[in-house]
Amino acid sequence: MTPPARFLSTLRRALGTAPRPPLPAPGGRPLALVYRGPAARPAGCSEAVAELLAAGPWDLDVRYIGPHEDIPLSAASLAHARLYAQPGGGSLDPAYRRLRKHADEIRDYVQDGGRYLGFCLGGYLAGDDPGFGLLPGDTDQYIVTPGATVTHDRDTVVETRWRGAPRTVYFQDGPHFLLDPGADATVLATYPNGTVAAVVTPFGAGRVAVVGPHPEATDDWFLDENLPVHQTHDLAVDLVNELLED
Repeated sequence: MTPPARFLSTLRRALGTAPRPPLPAPGGRPLALVYRGPAARPAGCSEAVAELLAAGPWDLDVRYIGPHEDIPLSAASLAHARLYAQPGGGSLDPAYRRLRKHADEIRDYVQDGGRYLGFCLGGYLAGDDPGFGLLPGDTDQYIVTPGATVTHDRDTVVETRWRGAPRTVYFQDGPHFLLDPGADATVLATYPNGTVAAVVTPFGAGRVAVVGPHPEATDDWFLDENLPVHQTHDLAVDLVNELLED
């Protein structure tokens, strides 16, 4: 006869309801949750962000969160996190439709002291129309701004000035950030036409860091598109450092 506990475990697996691994206990390493799912396509976007956070100097416990992950995206899960990361990949409208039911949870998480990290699409999603409404302003496509140096939506590179120094970064139709006059914000990078490419700003008791290009891009991203490889992880580390600063 099958023991009851084993029977229940077998039944849960058969039904797809196996218990999820517990979130870290209080006092452990800070938890970083990286969204992975249908609102972050293609594959590789979430993994690049997770790799960045795991390899950085912050001693983070990095885990994926999403509809098909061991940790579901919910207010209860976010309450454990030091940082929530929204990777790039895909288009704004369909991504927001998938995440709209979580918008208030993400907004409340940051309002109460959480940290939001957004790359490209994750930057768009921090905006207001549509988006989570985490910025003192909104977002729009860089490629349609007057004087844009990239005017197509294909994978390429873009020139920026990061803390005043010229840097070339992987780019695919990323946003620029429209800040309200007098907004409390630290601009880390601009595009050649002066529009904002990366910014960190408070939101309630929390902080938001967003970037239009992809400083987290790994070498294969460039090579797959026959682009010259540019090492930019130091820029991504700078962005996260600024976000996690107390």
